[in-house]
Amino acid sequence: MAAPLPSLTPDCARCAALCCLALAFDKGPRFAFDKPAGLPCPKLDHHRCSIHDGLDDAGFSGCIAYGCSGAGQRVFQQLYQGISWQDAPETTPQMIESFAHMRAIHDALELLQTAAKLPLSAPEQETLNAFQSQLNAPLTPHSTQDLATGPTLPAIRAFLKSLAHHLNA
Repeated sequence: MAAPLPSLTPDCARCAALCCLALAFDKGPRFAFDKPAGLPCPKLDHHRCSIHDGLDDAGFSGCIAYGCSGAGQRVFQQLYQGISWQDAPETTPQMIESFAHMRAIHDALELLQTAAKLPLSAPEQETLNAFQSQLNAPLTPHSTQDLATGPTLPAIRAFLKSLAHHLNA
């Protein structure tokens, strides 16, 4: 029996504020100031946003709208066993890279979950299950990079395109 798929719902309480570190944002209607990628948001207080309850009023509707699809907590919990970039600063570059790779993997998992609702043929269902198993395997930072940058994600995109005939039916 296959292992349950990882949660694709963000759970900030189980993360290390990776989005507040890894992502860049530009001052504008959705962000009150510029923040370059790789630097922690100045509103970050250890692993928590110090203005979380008032993000919209403070000019950060972009933070409210963003969701990592559960990639942050999977990186923090599974790949780094709960060790934060804040507690082990030497892990910061690798955690940022792992977060980007895991986000791509979780995006693919979301698309596969949507495709699973189609009336798939038995071979299509087998292919979908095989891809889900690959993306759900126990991961390391290295295997996450291999999955995100190797042939798997392009193969998933090609498979998903091959399902277009279900949408026209």
